[in-house]
Parts: sequence; structure tokens; C-alpha cells
Amino acid sequence: MRVALTANASGAVYGAELGHLVLVVDVCDMSTSLEAALDAGAIAVFGASPDDARPPVPVDPFNVGVRAGECAQEAANKIILIAEPRTGPAAKRWERVQRVCQGIESAGAKIEKIIPNLGKEIVNLCSLNKRVVIAVTNSGGVAFDAALTAGAPVVCTGTIARTTFKKGIKPAQAAAARAFEAAQQINAGITVVAASSNSLEDVLAAEYIYNLILQKVK
Repeated sequence: MRVALTANASGAVYGAELGHLVLVVDVCDMSTSLEAALDAGAIAVFGASPDDARPPVPVDPFNVGVRAGECAQEAANKIILIAEPRTGPAAKRWERVQRVCQGIESAGAKIEKIIPNLGKEIVNLCSLNKRVVIAVTNSGGVAFDAALTAGAPVVCTGTIARTTFKKGIKPAQAAAARAFEAAQQINAGITVVAASSNSLEDVLAAEYIYNLILQKVK
């Protein structure tokens, strides 16, 4: 199994073009929010680009919304959106997620609520059990979206930050195991992507998870 380490949305596209599973690491806070959502019983998690993002690679938040909507229809048909800014009125968050919303609606699913991107604290904002959760964020959401748009067979997320149910090394171990097992199932390599090369916490966390995956490969 080939394992690569890179950064940014362009790195996510690189991994997708290799045919790899892409693992996005955005510690503050996209991937931590989604790890908390999985801990709380979410059935699937996605990332998407905000409407006003202008990355140097193609993104398609409408398509992410369609995929999430189709996934939701197979379960509880409820979708939670995580968006930015973290503070301020919800209307500001709704303004940045219209393309995702259009995709969700076209798939016949329903948005239950929009919440701010607060990492592990999102579990205190609403029920996430049996929900599909989409993080529409500038770094991690864009990288996730770019990987999907570029044709990655699987895109997932990981963090090193603690959640309500995982502390110490456990969040990183969970991310490494999730990626390794999924890549084995589809007989693919793995590209670990630090969501932003300007974020030292993302770069160091991605390297840490990358090394855990290498230990599994060996």
C-alpha cells in the first residue's frame, strides 16, 4: 500500500488523481467537529466548500450536497450542516452554504439544522445520532470537496484533538485505522492531507497520523 503526505486542496487533488483514499486533517476545527459527530452517532460525514471560497482547484459543493442527500435518504433523512463563522447570527452561516443546500434539496433530503464549527463542542448543540453531517468550511471542507471532485474513491477525515469519547492518542489511532481499513477494502493507497500548509497544527497532526498508518502498512 502506497502512503503519501501532502497539504492543501491541491494536495487533496493529487491524492485523488493517484486513485488514493484521501484523509483530510483539519484540527481547528473541521475534522475535529466531524470526529465528534461520528462519536455522537452520525452515520456519515462530508466536507464541502463554502460558496465564497476560491481555491486553485475545482470544487463542487452542489455535488457534495447531492451525495450527502442520497446517503441521508437511506437512513433518517436528516442532515446537519456545520458552517462558519463560528460566532454571530446563523444567517451569516446560511449565506455561505447555498450551493450545498441546493444539492441536498435536489436529492430529496432535508436540512435539520445549521451549527457553528466548534470542534468537539458541537455535541452540545444538537443531536447528531443517525444524522448525515456536512462541514462547509474554508480549509478542510474545501480539501474534502476538491478530493471528491477530482474522483477520489473515498474521502475521510481525521484529527489528533480530543473529543468527548477519545483522548490522548486515541483520536489519531481512530483516524489511522479508519483510513487503513477503508483503503484495504478498495485496494487503494492513502494520501494524508494537512488541510492548510499555513496551519502548523494541521501539518504536524497530518504527519503524526501518516506515521501511524505507515506502522500498519509495515
